[in-house]
Amino acid sequence: MRRVSLAGLALVGALVLAIPAAFARSDAGAQAPGVTARTVTIGGTFPLTGGASSYAPIAQSMKAYFSYVNARRGPDGKRGVYGRQIVFKIYDDGYNPANTVQLTRKLVQEDRVFAVVGSLGTEPVEAARPYLNSARVPQVLVSTGASQFGLAYRQYPWTIGWQPDYIAEARLYGLDISRNKPNAKIAILYQNDSYGRDYVNGFKSALGTAKVRSQVVAEQAFDALGGGTPQSQLVRLRASGANTLMIFVTPTPTVQSYAIIRALGWKPDIYVNSVSATDAFMGAAVRASNADTVNGSISAAYLKDPANARWDNDATVKQYKTLMAKYNPSGRITDGLNIYGFAKAHTFVRALYKAGRNPTRASLMRALLSFNETSPYALPGIRLKTGPTDHFIISQQQMQVYNNGTWRLTGRLVDGRPRG
Repeated sequence: MRRVSLAGLALVGALVLAIPAAFARSDAGAQAPGVTARTVTIGGTFPLTGGASSYAPIAQSMKAYFSYVNARRGPDGKRGVYGRQIVFKIYDDGYNPANTVQLTRKLVQEDRVFAVVGSLGTEPVEAARPYLNSARVPQVLVSTGASQFGLAYRQYPWTIGWQPDYIAEARLYGLDISRNKPNAKIAILYQNDSYGRDYVNGFKSALGTAKVRSQVVAEQAFDALGGGTPQSQLVRLRASGANTLMIFVTPTPTVQSYAIIRALGWKPDIYVNSVSATDAFMGAAVRASNADTVNGSISAAYLKDPANARWDNDATVKQYKTLMAKYNPSGRITDGLNIYGFAKAHTFVRALYKAGRNPTRASLMRALLSFNETSPYALPGIRLKTGPTDHFIISQQQMQVYNNGTWRLTGRLVDGRPRG
């Protein structure tokens, strides 16, 4: 049995109480900017143009879901949430952190938003985080799985993520190799930033120190801001003799990697992170290389895949397709980024109901930190669960294998951040 000192228990207790207390103080005499009798105004920054514009569908699909919520009658019998229409203001930051800070200030100071919801990108979200936390404006459900947005809550209590963090995801890959490929010689291509390092750290923590030393034969960092391709890195990784490749970079260099791997005549087992595993990006990878190169790729999933016939008769996916046709007709229904946007918007709506009929920014944060429910967009069995010291809303995922345009789920749900 573990021995826990009284001093340790007191410290844990103090930390557990600290976050709710901070939000309670924020409720004293609180006015709720962005909330009127008829509307609640929120906003977010996204790369609608530029090198990261492939992520633009997320913002548009979130807006489409909010349009649906505004039109339907909810569980309270009213349109919107408690009769308030959700106004979602979207600004294009081009994935430039300097733009993100400027536009976030505009959302808060000029548009007077209730909360900043879903803003995308690790570096952009990092840049805006100090300002929003100093102003006590919720920065919620950010579109990045960087672990810091769940770990740094003592310093930044007004920020919370949504999707499984990259460390938790990468742990699944390490566990999978330990169980199923004990003799693999592993090469790692990773992005040279906190995004890539999260994946590497999570992967190695699950693989274990001894296996890292014996099985990881080469690692190469790639600078995504350099404007090049990872060709030189992949040439070095191939020369290491590795037969298993971990691709821990963003979608564009991932697609490029498949093309380079084919050109090199290399045929490793490939693990690709979930960020790059959507129908759109994998289709681009096939076109850039060929089906033989991409088939057999392994990744992780936590949402239902609208490109997979497995979900054709699922009520939520059928409704998603109907709502996309009505509220976002130019969007690609099979693109996983669109169902990602729906799922994230659904979580925000659930939190807004939990925040009460007269929500404050503090009550929204309390709602997000007391989640324990399922999402109709998530894989069956996944729970969205948080607590005062657990700021990772989703941590369960399932392995999947790609073959001829379709991901096939395999194995069981695994919690990359097991509790207790």
